[in-house]
Amino acid sequence: MTGWIMIVAPVAAILGLAVLIAQVLALGAWPAREPQPARLPPISVLKPLYGEGPGLYECLRSFCVQDYPSYEVVFGVQDAQDPAIAVVRRLQAEFPGRVLTLVIDPARRGGNAKIDNLANLMAAVHHDILVLADADILVGPHYLRRLAGPVQDPRVGIVTCLYRGSAAPGLWSRLGALFIQDWFVPQVLLAHALGSADFAFGATIALRRPVLEACGGFEALGSQLADDYALGARTRALGWRTVLSSYYVDTVVCEPRLRDLAAHQLRWLRTIRLINPWGYYFSGVTFGLPLAVIAAVVSGRGSVWALAFLALITRLVLHSRACGRLQAPRRFGLVPLADALLCGLWVLGLVGRKVRWQGATLAVGHDGSIKANRE
Repeated sequence: MTGWIMIVAPVAAILGLAVLIAQVLALGAWPAREPQPARLPPISVLKPLYGEGPGLYECLRSFCVQDYPSYEVVFGVQDAQDPAIAVVRRLQAEFPGRVLTLVIDPARRGGNAKIDNLANLMAAVHHDILVLADADILVGPHYLRRLAGPVQDPRVGIVTCLYRGSAAPGLWSRLGALFIQDWFVPQVLLAHALGSADFAFGATIALRRPVLEACGGFEALGSQLADDYALGARTRALGWRTVLSSYYVDTVVCEPRLRDLAAHQLRWLRTIRLINPWGYYFSGVTFGLPLAVIAAVVSGRGSVWALAFLALITRLVLHSRACGRLQAPRRFGLVPLADALLCGLWVLGLVGRKVRWQGATLAVGHDGSIKANRE
């Protein structure tokens, strides 16, 4: 057994280093800006809300100041006492000339409250170009213009955006943002560079109403925890392609405690594992620095320690390149801690089916379906 580990560990470390280098190259090749659209059709932005998280006003306000000729924003809550209502009312008073609609509807259809909320909004939607964005997303004034071009292409099913983490004060929030910039984004861009288009992120999904209807509407996604992934998969199964926009948005990362950060990441990791197990297993090789350190400790050989040092340098280059591309603050001192913590969470994500989301414990099936038991 010991001899087997002595062989496998360095091989895994070499593969991890190769992936780090490939991710650095993929970051260097991105982005490629889309051409300006010939026309700017009216757009409906759908914003499902739940509670008042950090920065909610700033996030929602960014959708009210778009440099776009004709659009509406439809907000939705399922509880008449939801504190997000006060934020929407404030925006309605601040922007009386903007079409800002609030839907309060408690109707539930499936296990995914966000999808039920979106389904409730559709009665108030007036336009055929739809943009879905989570509540904690902050965008720039040209956001809708950048989406308007590719979403009009009849060959396109959805347009989606990458996102960077905008960290609230505190160590755990900064680590959560680092997970996004240094692990999630490079993986997506490497997959994209290799020809994959299996993307759909709740940060932004733009699509045409006929595409949504062909997929069965929001009602068809009501039992899916990874509803964004499921929607993208359905459009691709029907023959449309997915566009990864060169535009990126911000997501607010607020993790007051380690337990909050761990619960958030495990929900994401376990969901990925259950809907795409082989992809999840192979993603273990993306932890190039932890793999190299483990190999060096196991082998004790100077050559493997040299490999670990090279992995550290490459990992710091990746961090610098990712933060440069996303215009995010560099935090080199947190890189080893972030890698060790996320690698440990990835191992925990190999087992279990229960996750925590919006005050509920969700049991996730192999098809991504959920059953909620509110505590």
